Amino acid sequence: MTELLLKNVKVVTHEQDEPVAADIAVEDGRIVRVGPGLTGAGEVIDGGGKLAFPGVVDAHQHWGIYNPLPDDTGSESRASAQGGVTTALTYMRTGQYYLNKGGPYAEFFPEVLRQAEGRAYVDYGFHLAPMSSGHIDELPDLVERFGVPSFKIFMFYGGHGLHGRSDDQRAFLMLPEGERYDYAHFEFVMRGVQAARERLPELAGEISLSLHCETAEIMTAYTKLVEEAGDLSGLAAYSASRPQHSEGLAVFIASYLAHETGLANVNLLHLSSRKALDAAVRMAATFPHIDFRREVTIGHLLADVDTASGLGAKVNPPIRPREDVEALWEYVLDGTVDWVVSDHACCRDELKFGDPRDDVFVAKAGFGGAEYLLPGLITEGRRRGLPYGRIAALTSWNPAKRYGLRTKGTIAPGFDADICLVDPASTWTVRAQDSESTQEYTPFEGFELTAKVTDTFVRGNHVLDAGKIVGRPVGRYVSRPA
Repeated sequence: MTELLLKNVKVVTHEQDEPVAADIAVEDGRIVRVGPGLTGAGEVIDGGGKLAFPGVVDAHQHWGIYNPLPDDTGSESRASAQGGVTTALTYMRTGQYYLNKGGPYAEFFPEVLRQAEGRAYVDYGFHLAPMSSGHIDELPDLVERFGVPSFKIFMFYGGHGLHGRSDDQRAFLMLPEGERYDYAHFEFVMRGVQAARERLPELAGEISLSLHCETAEIMTAYTKLVEEAGDLSGLAAYSASRPQHSEGLAVFIASYLAHETGLANVNLLHLSSRKALDAAVRMAATFPHIDFRREVTIGHLLADVDTASGLGAKVNPPIRPREDVEALWEYVLDGTVDWVVSDHACCRDELKFGDPRDDVFVAKAGFGGAEYLLPGLITEGRRRGLPYGRIAALTSWNPAKRYGLRTKGTIAPGFDADICLVDPASTWTVRAQDSESTQEYTPFEGFELTAKVTDTFVRGNHVLDAGKIVGRPVGRYVSRPA
């Protein structure tokens, strides 16, 4: 017998622009039927005509970066469910922050899995960053043994700090004696990822490398210029200190290195400016044999240096001026952008803000926002003519397919029953106090959104009911491809 039947919903998928009225039948955590007039179920939930979106695959989060991983896994997965996220892929690395230790991933990653187990309300996976030469040797094992086929390079880490200028990056990264985190290391990581793809040809399409594209030397020089000039403050100063052409230059470098090493699957993360996207488009045309994917965040699509609510919006790359926000939307609407993420990194008030509190250069970088990913994209996207089906592709189907989540990403028989119900006519005001996150502020404070996630189902488990988290943590680690 069907365990769950969602009646009276309008199903949204990546395959068509507009939703279709249907019912959804679920058995053993999977969707078994989608169509009108379905009957025969143990539990029937009337969707009240709401939109049924495939659960969001938020492909860019950071659990455990500023808070203990077990704590973040609980609270930030609940916040994720509030935004319709049913699968969170979170970045993890050795070094300071996260578990605050170095060493091989064969020892490090099992501890990550132990700390997260049994605490999440949504399914989750990890991307890993090869920080040392030893990590490169581990790449095939990470794919085969641990189910991690996606890796990351932070292009600025070797010469510029996470929050600003730094002369102590080697200690921050906890690198072995004699090693550097630089362009040569990036090249060798690319060669290692490509070698893993060649060793595992049946998985090659789902093994990829992601890059945070900013250039350390440019940012260090411009930070000094901005501080010495003293005519900018707040988010505008931070944006100027990490200028847009720093992103564009890094995209060029990363793309040529991918060409040099023969690495065919490259993801360009959280592109924040016209110059960054322009560089990405140029590189795709220059190197058509490389399958580039381009990511933007909901923060960069909703907020600019003037509208974001205070220095809590400090993030890398920075929130940009309005002209860059408008440029990002151009690239979303014309199909250049492949997926939209939250880049969720919960940073509580006492850690986020330094002394003095109004100095952007002493504040920590990063903020949460998974709660607002789907509602924000629907609100602003629909205003600009973005079809519902395209929103489903940007938030679910595209990242699921790239990152090896074979049973997630759409509402169709055989796929996991990861579903969120959205009221597209609910206008509400963002208030940090309403979030399940332990972060006490949000850059979107006071923003008015016109769509609201009311219910979230993770493999058929009702984890968000009428806007409230319910039940126990049912999230599982997803070994990919899966």
